[in-house]
Amino acid sequence: MRYPLLIISLLMLSACASPLPPRDPGMAWVDLYTTASDLLMADKLDGKRLNDGRYFQLTPGAHELVARFQFEVQGGGSMMAEPVQRTCELRVRYDDFAAGQRYRIEARTLATSAQGWLYDEQRNVLARAKVLRCGVF
Repeated sequence: MRYPLLIISLLMLSACASPLPPRDPGMAWVDLYTTASDLLMADKLDGKRLNDGRYFQLTPGAHELVARFQFEVQGGGSMMAEPVQRTCELRVRYDDFAAGQRYRIEARTLATSAQGWLYDEQRNVLARAKVLRCGVF
């Protein structure tokens, strides 16, 4: 029973370690960034689930991006309680993604919720993320 679980775990870890695909110059590329203690992963592009949560690669034009942001908060309202893992879904809508351009979504915690922004290569804020929901899920 242990061997199948070990094999499945190793296969899942190897997917995380695989290199990113080459950038297509006809597409826009969106990186995701948060602090090292948190996790920000691409989830949906225009309502469709993605296979690789490390980035978005998309056609020029308007798109809706949804990312999952996980972070820890102190649980139970007490400083002595164990931390609780929270997940927030962040939605970014932007109308002018350009081919060959690189963008970046950044997220950070805001108490028990989150904040996020879409930046261009010059660090200009292009859009602010909307928090769709947060919770322990």
